[in-house]
Amino acid sequence: MNENSSVICIGEILIDFFCTDVDIDLVKGKRFEKHAGGAPANVCAAIVKLGGRASFVGKVGKDPFGLFLKNTLNEVNVDTSMLVMDNQNPTTLAFVSLKADGERDFVFNRGADAYLREDELDKGRLRKAGILHFGSATALLEGTFRDTYLNVIEATANGGQLISFDPNYRSDLWEGRKAVFTSLARKVAAKADFIKVSDEELRIISETKGLTAGVQYLHDLGADTVAVTLGKRGTLISNGKNHEIIPSIEIDAIDSTGAGDAFVGAMLYQLSKAQNPKKELEDFNKLRSITALSNKVGAVVCTKVGAISALPSLEEVLK
Repeated sequence: MNENSSVICIGEILIDFFCTDVDIDLVKGKRFEKHAGGAPANVCAAIVKLGGRASFVGKVGKDPFGLFLKNTLNEVNVDTSMLVMDNQNPTTLAFVSLKADGERDFVFNRGADAYLREDELDKGRLRKAGILHFGSATALLEGTFRDTYLNVIEATANGGQLISFDPNYRSDLWEGRKAVFTSLARKVAAKADFIKVSDEELRIISETKGLTAGVQYLHDLGADTVAVTLGKRGTLISNGKNHEIIPSIEIDAIDSTGAGDAFVGAMLYQLSKAQNPKKELEDFNKLRSITALSNKVGAVVCTKVGAISALPSLEEVLK
């Protein structure tokens, strides 16, 4: 494979501590399970598990948690040579429990991922990659990383590579500041060749009702191809000329964690195999079949527990 067939994912990687005590808040919770988290890291792992090449760009603390995250990506053969280990700041941690009323109790300790600087990036490799994927659950929050992130998008958006964006809206992180998220997500969406949103994210970013109006809003901003994931219904895919809901497959869902990231990974894996990924998006027949396979990958993930551990190989999906 040449350099152009690789995908570079830029964004957060962190530790999710899930409280295993039932119906309890974080005040009373005692038992926690440690998991690798971060949507862009999940996307990287999905691409590699399907047989592609992916590199992760982000920052963790030079501590046991940062080492655990690096090892987790290395174990599935994601390239971590651009993962920066921070001597000053600890790895970002999130603590989550599920209360009796079904609401989440959530505490976020932001650390190293907020401090990725532009001078720590290998800009030569970023320019050579065929696809750059920007995931942003934390990247658009205040911090040095936000400036780095927006500057990289600005610098690469008019190059030959495909720019992919997943806004990853998390209400816990944007409480009382939804308007800030909306403004920043629009700024990035305007530079994207491919954007993946949930139906909730579509409503928030477009401030419109209805899928068609929301998708048109993103196209008008500048996004070339839009995928709206609709859970069991499948995915609405649009390239500005054609749009269609591509159905998913019927499954017995156990855990939907990471399904959206697996979908994005599968889309980018297939696009990375094309001679010209951007041109591939213009062919709606190809886009339809790429989306159908990606729906399957996302569905398979829902039949297992975990995010990275639930990601399937291509052989498993085709079965």
